[in-house]
Amino acid sequence: MEEITSVNNELVKETAKLQQKKYRDLKDSFLLEGYKSIEEAVKAGVEIEYVFVNSKALNKYDFCNCRIISTNEAILKKIASTESAPESIAVAKQIHNSIDELKNANRIILLEGIKDLGNLGTIIRTSSAFGADGIILYGDCADLYNPKCVRSTVGNLWKTTIAEVKDIRVLEKHFANHKRIATLPLSDNLLKNFKPSEKMLIMFGSEADGLSKELIDFSTDSLKIEMKGDVESLNLAVSCAVVMYTVM
Repeated sequence: MEEITSVNNELVKETAKLQQKKYRDLKDSFLLEGYKSIEEAVKAGVEIEYVFVNSKALNKYDFCNCRIISTNEAILKKIASTESAPESIAVAKQIHNSIDELKNANRIILLEGIKDLGNLGTIIRTSSAFGADGIILYGDCADLYNPKCVRSTVGNLWKTTIAEVKDIRVLEKHFANHKRIATLPLSDNLLKNFKPSEKMLIMFGSEADGLSKELIDFSTDSLKIEMKGDVESLNLAVSCAVVMYTVM
């Protein structure tokens, strides 16, 4: 069993750098923090490079068929993105899905320009719960492999196919036969009256900017969530959950 106990160890330093996006991109790797995230990643076939495990919890990680490093709380705290050190932290390879994997999917969520990492992670978790076939991150979105986003998915990051798209022409090519629904606060079509189709691309904009004109023009239909009182809008993750629960 390999053991590392010094916070100045080179592997510890290199692992801690993965808290930063530029190093995640350079290494094509990311951090998984805690037992649940690591367990779900292994089940999903994610490639795990190595795992730092608190020496007191080593017996729980027999399922990891990879390099396991016994360590202490000080090192885990140095590597972790949270103030409280988890009992384990793994380094895993990023997964890059092609949009081609979603062209025949029936229920797809598109998120344009989403910036909030917690919202993104929660939407991924919700999409898994309600059976979305995939998620498209369109335009300039938050980093899928930021530790906060990964934590917010609670082990569901690999249960739904997620692809990134920058060009409207890619959407036009792949989803010409889908009903393309823009979620708009001023739509006359209420969610409670909405009739789902077999193939749907449901599009959500960011809380700050909403959907862009190009996606509104690309849409074939629209809807809004009916609300009582003088509440202007819902949190994006909540809006996605309400819509997914209703139409999927």
